[in-house]
Amino acid sequence: MEFLNGELRGRSAANGVAALLAGVAAIALSAPSAHAQQATQPAGEQTDQAKKADQEKAAPAGATLLDKILVISRTGETAIESLASASHVDQEQLARRMATTPNEMLLGVPGVATQADARRVSTSINIRGLQDFGRVAVIVDGARQDFQRSDHGTQSTFYIDPELVKSVDVIRGPVANTYGSGAIGGVVFFDTKDAADFLKPEETWGASVTGRYESNGKGWTTSATGAYRFNENWDALGNIVYRNYDNYKDGGGDTVKGTGFDVLSGLIKTAIRPSENSELKLGWVVSSDGWNETSGGVPVNDVDLKSNTFTARYNITDEDKSWLDLHINTSYNKTNLDLTSLVPQKRFDPITGLPVVLPAGSTSTFDVGTAAIDIWNTSRFETGGVAHELTYGGDWVGDDVKTGGTAGGDSFYTPSGKRNVSGAYVQDKLTWDWLEVIAGLRYDNYSLKDSTRETSGDRLSPRITVGVSPFESAGLAGLQFYGTYAEGYRSPSLTETLISGNHPAGVTFPFLPNPNLRPETGKTTEFGVNYKQNDIFESGDALRVKAAYFHNNVDDYIDGVTLSPFAPGSGCPFGPGIPICFQYQNFAQAKIDGLELEGVYDAGWGYAGLSASITNGHTISYKGVEADLATIPSSQVTAQLGLRFLEDRLTVGGEVQYNGKPKGNAVAEDYTLVNAFASYQATDDLKVDFRADNLFDVKYANPLNGGTTVAVYEPGITLKLAATMRFGG
Repeated sequence: MEFLNGELRGRSAANGVAALLAGVAAIALSAPSAHAQQATQPAGEQTDQAKKADQEKAAPAGATLLDKILVISRTGETAIESLASASHVDQEQLARRMATTPNEMLLGVPGVATQADARRVSTSINIRGLQDFGRVAVIVDGARQDFQRSDHGTQSTFYIDPELVKSVDVIRGPVANTYGSGAIGGVVFFDTKDAADFLKPEETWGASVTGRYESNGKGWTTSATGAYRFNENWDALGNIVYRNYDNYKDGGGDTVKGTGFDVLSGLIKTAIRPSENSELKLGWVVSSDGWNETSGGVPVNDVDLKSNTFTARYNITDEDKSWLDLHINTSYNKTNLDLTSLVPQKRFDPITGLPVVLPAGSTSTFDVGTAAIDIWNTSRFETGGVAHELTYGGDWVGDDVKTGGTAGGDSFYTPSGKRNVSGAYVQDKLTWDWLEVIAGLRYDNYSLKDSTRETSGDRLSPRITVGVSPFESAGLAGLQFYGTYAEGYRSPSLTETLISGNHPAGVTFPFLPNPNLRPETGKTTEFGVNYKQNDIFESGDALRVKAAYFHNNVDDYIDGVTLSPFAPGSGCPFGPGIPICFQYQNFAQAKIDGLELEGVYDAGWGYAGLSASITNGHTISYKGVEADLATIPSSQVTAQLGLRFLEDRLTVGGEVQYNGKPKGNAVAEDYTLVNAFASYQATDDLKVDFRADNLFDVKYANPLNGGTTVAVYEPGITLKLAATMRFGG
C-alpha cells in the first residue's frame, strides 16, 4: 500500500451543492418580502429560545464555558456538572480559532488529537490514544460518520466545515456508551448552526457574508448565511462555504506537496415547534471536495469526494409529565469517493499477484452509506428523598460498503460488505444531598458479512459512577470528587475482518482475512474532580476546573501483524512476492493511562484558560511481548489568555501550546507553538478578525501524521484576516 498525500485541485460543485446554494439565497433574499407572513408577537415578549440567548449574552462569555449544557448529554448536564471527562467548545471559541479544518476546532481540548496527514480536508480523531474503525464515534447533528478507506495514512475520516459548526462536545472514554456502540475511546459531537442562534430576538430575517484570507498557502474562504423566522414556531437557516488553498510552507520555508485543497460545503436546517414542548429539526449537510494525491511529490491520482448527511431530530418534553423527555434521532450519511489514476502505475494483481500496469484513467470507487436511528427517554421521579433520572433507549447503525474498480487499484484495501450494530441500555442517575450515583448497563449486538462470510457477537457492558460533594464552606462548596468504572464494546470492522488477496502496490504479499476476530472490550477506571466557584476576587468573576486520571485496559485489541510462512501454525501460505503475510489479529491487551486537566477563569474584562493531557500506552501481544502503540499522541499543555476592551467590542489574546514527544515515535520531537488573535466588533453589522498561528515559524510534525517513520510537517507562520458583514430586519 503506497502512502499517498493529498493535493486538492479546483473542480465544479456537485448538483446537490448547487441546489443548496439556491436554498441559501432563497432564505436570505426572500426574507424581507415575507415579513408580513410572520405571526404577530406581543411587544416585549420573547420565545424560550430568545430568552435563553439573552441569558447567555448577559453572562461573561468565558465564565460559562464549562457551564453550557452539553448537546450530547442525555440528562441535560453541563460539562462542569458531568461526572465524566467532558469538554464543550462554544461559538465564541470557534470564531476565535478561525479554523480552516476540523482539527483546528479541537485545539487545546485535553485528551484529543487528530490525524490528517497531508489530506487536510479529511480528519481522523484520536481520543486517549484510540482512533479509527469506530473507536471514536464522530457524530454530526446526530448522524454517525462511518466513512472508512484503508491506506497507510488515516483510516476512518470525516469532513465538516468549521464555518457550519455552532459547538463541539467531547466525552472521553467508554462512559459515552449510551451514545452508540463501539465508542471505547469516546464521542465527538458537532452541532451545526441554527436559525434561532443566528437571528436576533427582534429579527424576522438575517444574512451575513464573510471573506477571509490566509497568508500561508494563499488561501481564500467565502461564506454566506441566510436565516428566516416564518413565525415563532418555525425558522430556517442556510449556509454555504467555499475554500480554495494552495500548498502551504512548513516552518523551514519548504513547500509541503499535496496540501492544497478546494472544497465547497453547505448546510440547510429548519426547526419546527409543533407545540410548546416539542421540536423537530431537519438538516442537510453537504460537501463536494476534489484533490490530487501525490507520491514523491508527483500527482498520481485524482480524487473526487461527495458527502451528504441527512438528519431528523425530534424531542418532546413536558414539565407536567416528569416521566416524558423523549428524543428520536434518525439519519443517513452517504459518502462517495472516486479515485482516477493520472499516470500509468506499476501494480500487482490482487488475485494472482502477477505484475500489472494501471493505465492512466483507471478508477477505484468507495461508496459508504450509513443509516442510523437513536431513541431514548428520561423519566424523573423521587423515591425516599432520592431523585432519579432514569434514561433508557436503543440505537441501530447499518453500514453498507461498496468498493470496486480496476484490479490492483486502491479500492482493494477496503472490502465491500455490510455491518449492522445495535444496542439497548438503561441508566439511572441518583442524587441525594452530597451524593450522586450513576449506574448503567448496555447490551450490544453486531453482525457483518460479505458475499462469502459472516460473523456476529454480543455483550453486556456496565457502568458505575459515584460522585461526592462533601464540603459546605464558601470556598469548597463547589468541589466534587468522582470515581468511575465503565466498559465499552467495539465490533471488528469490515476491513479488519474481510480483507484478503495480494498486496497490489510496491511489493506483493498475501493479506489474510480473519473471520474469527474477537470484538474489543474497553475497561476504564477513572478518578476525577470538578470545581466551580463564583465571585472569587471580584463580583461576577468565575472559576471552573475539571481534572481526571484514567486507566484503560482494552482486551482483545485489534491491530495488524506480519506473519512468516516459515513459522509453524501461522497460516501464512507461500505466495507470490516477499515471504510474509499480513493479518489483523487480537492482541491480549492494550493498556493506556493518563492525566487530563481543563480550567478557565473569567472576570468579564478578560479570561485565562489552561488545559493539559498526558497519555501513555503500550500493547501486550498474545506472546507476552510489549510494543508501543503507534496511535499515542503528544502530551500537551495549552495556556490561553484574552483581554476585552471598548465595552467588549475588542478582544485580544494569545495561546501557547507545548507538545511532548510520545514514547516510541522515531520521528516526533518536542515543540512549542505560539498563536495570537484579535477580534473587533467595529459596528453592529461589521466584525473584523485577525489571527497569527505558529507565530515563531516553528518547523514541527504531528506525530500521528505519517506514522512513526515519516514526518509530515505542519504549516509555518500563518496570518489570517477576515471581515464579516451582517444584515437583518
